[in-house]
Amino acid sequence: MTRTGPNFDIETDAGRWIRHPIAGSDEAGRGPLAGPVVAAAVVLDPTRLPYGIDDSKKLSQKRLEEAYAEITAHALGYAVAMVSAADIDRINIRQATLQAMREAVLALPRFPGLVLFDGRDVPPGLPCKGRAIIQGDAKSLSIAAASIIAKVRRDLHMKELATRFPGYGFETHAGYGTAFHLKAIAELGPTTEHRMTFAPLKPRPVPAPAPAQIDLFERLGS
Repeated sequence: MTRTGPNFDIETDAGRWIRHPIAGSDEAGRGPLAGPVVAAAVVLDPTRLPYGIDDSKKLSQKRLEEAYAEITAHALGYAVAMVSAADIDRINIRQATLQAMREAVLALPRFPGLVLFDGRDVPPGLPCKGRAIIQGDAKSLSIAAASIIAKVRRDLHMKELATRFPGYGFETHAGYGTAFHLKAIAELGPTTEHRMTFAPLKPRPVPAPAPAQIDLFERLGS
């Protein structure tokens, strides 16, 4: 029977020339209008691999929680890092994501020899080698495991924010721009956890008046 979904082949091949452990890293929360971006880094135990997992976006809530428990119970090490909405606004979501990934790697109990990252970028300032893999959560078991950890931890954080900011529904949509969320923002206004550089929260620039309008305003003021 052919196994589908992510596997450990990339890690196994890299292990032939990397002596130290190999980690995977992924993020959750790049697109929401509210809340932090969360990254996880994980080193799986090659003798206790959590097969049957997949990209976190493809799993049911029940399976997510089961996979999270299995991964965190048997991993050789894992860490989670968050970058706040305020910092996302300050440095942009791409830089915030790279910062969260780097901080998660640095927080591992032991530095790996190589980190596999989902996406196109390797964060700067790593204490080890890094490799970016496009759609890595569908290819690498370590990246898929990291995506699950990041997703579950971010969802838990958004549920905590829901108790601080009732009425926005953070516990159900996790900060994404659902119709309910947009309606709540319109009625209640944004919170300190909203990303003010994200549309539709970002103020639209007021277009400069056309030359004819300027001339009219000058004549009216004279």
